[in-house]
Amino acid sequence: MVLVFQGSLSVRAQEVKLGNVDGLAPLPNILFILADDLGYGDVGCYNRESKIPTPHLDRLALEGMRFTDAHSPSTVCTPTRYSLLTGQMAFRINYRNVFSGIGGPCLIKNNQLTLPQMLRERGYSTAMTGKWHIGLSFLDQGGKLITKPDLEGVKLVDYSRAISDAPIHRGFDRFFGTACCPTTDFLYAYIDGDRIPVPPTKLLDKTKLPKHAYSVDNRLGMVAPDFNLEEVDMVFLKKSREFLESHVLRSPRKPFFLFHSMQAVHLPSFPAPQFKGITKAGPHGDFIHQLDHIVGELMKTLEKLGVADNTLVIFTSDNGPETTSVVRMRADYGHDGAKPWRGVKRDQWEGGHRVPFLVRWPNNIAPNSSSSQTISLTDIMATFAALTGAMLPNNAAEDSFNILPVLLGKAGRKPIRDFTLHQTNSLALSIRQGPWKYLDHQGSGGNRYDKGALVAFALPDNAPTALGQLYNLETDPGETKNLYFEQPLKVKELKAKLDELVKAGRSAPVMR
Repeated sequence: MVLVFQGSLSVRAQEVKLGNVDGLAPLPNILFILADDLGYGDVGCYNRESKIPTPHLDRLALEGMRFTDAHSPSTVCTPTRYSLLTGQMAFRINYRNVFSGIGGPCLIKNNQLTLPQMLRERGYSTAMTGKWHIGLSFLDQGGKLITKPDLEGVKLVDYSRAISDAPIHRGFDRFFGTACCPTTDFLYAYIDGDRIPVPPTKLLDKTKLPKHAYSVDNRLGMVAPDFNLEEVDMVFLKKSREFLESHVLRSPRKPFFLFHSMQAVHLPSFPAPQFKGITKAGPHGDFIHQLDHIVGELMKTLEKLGVADNTLVIFTSDNGPETTSVVRMRADYGHDGAKPWRGVKRDQWEGGHRVPFLVRWPNNIAPNSSSSQTISLTDIMATFAALTGAMLPNNAAEDSFNILPVLLGKAGRKPIRDFTLHQTNSLALSIRQGPWKYLDHQGSGGNRYDKGALVAFALPDNAPTALGQLYNLETDPGETKNLYFEQPLKVKELKAKLDELVKAGRSAPVMR
């Protein structure tokens, strides 16, 4: 089936009222901040009962728009990041699970249009700081691709060789960050461009790391002399600031796109020393507060440089909160990072992928506004295309919808998306239409609720023989009652639409 978009997918830049700063570029700068494993209920402006102060995120909400029905494309890191930077759901390339260590090669093909490449072609300087996690190709001394991502593979890397599929080869002019989860995955070293300037030299000594209930997620790997696991996010902040300051000084008339991809608040929760004990919610609460501080520092940098009014800022998360974080924070501090949703990271239920999504753009986005539109992080690509006047080819951004009208208050009540697809790391799929949500599988699609710490949070299954799940989020936001047998026509309708959109190769409309 061919889907046709009625009208232009692109909005010319001159048709958008831009919040210019005198003498600067007519197109807005873009700062996109992606948190890791931050839950909907972890942020004060989404959860009044949060035990963790998030004043800077709350200020973003007051000065911009807060989305209440925003979703990560997947319930785990790697596929969400792939989908964000390509506008295509990762299940379409049949990728399952997440990378670790030096896993690769990059999921984004060499000739595939990416978000930064699209913006670069529109005149933007593009930079990324932080966690990549979409796969990289590391070579041994013989120039062969290393296929073992773990400690054994890390020991084989020839660090004098360039990484052929690094972010600077996928649309970014600059990159400083890590291959995968910075404090979790086997390779504890920074990548600058497409090389590791300070290679790892010894095994990580875990006895010197903090020990608490939220510190057990880092694997034994090789660590570089300049890599302090408790300072990673502060290093990322320093590098992002350096880019902003350098860019505004050297190229004040050229717009920038900065993708700040955080380590926080992925386990292990290692807040920097100055944040330890700063909250009454333990190490993970301190880590979330540090995340909020970093957002504030980035905003202060924009203001200091005089570009805040001409910068579109988006803050969101790559999926829901981690199981350990939720279970322990509920028990230890009465804080619920998944509130008010069912499920956590890896689950197809709302807690696994409904995420905070805040947008600030002075003079263009109404302050202290909110939207209940259903959106996905895949929508960033089509939205930025509309914002900058870029024309998306039909073989790109296959699952991306333009939400610019929502941001500008011009969408009305008409849904931007008729249907929204979701996936887990096991490639279990679901589809959403308005209040209706159909899961094409049994169970959570990710975590096990029949054993371990999650047993206590398992809900009674009123339709144990059903092959799928159907929920009405308007009447049952907690996804407590499976309507599979009570609404067979709706199940058939949504199952058919899901199969159709999977087979079509896209869910977004195409240009004529």
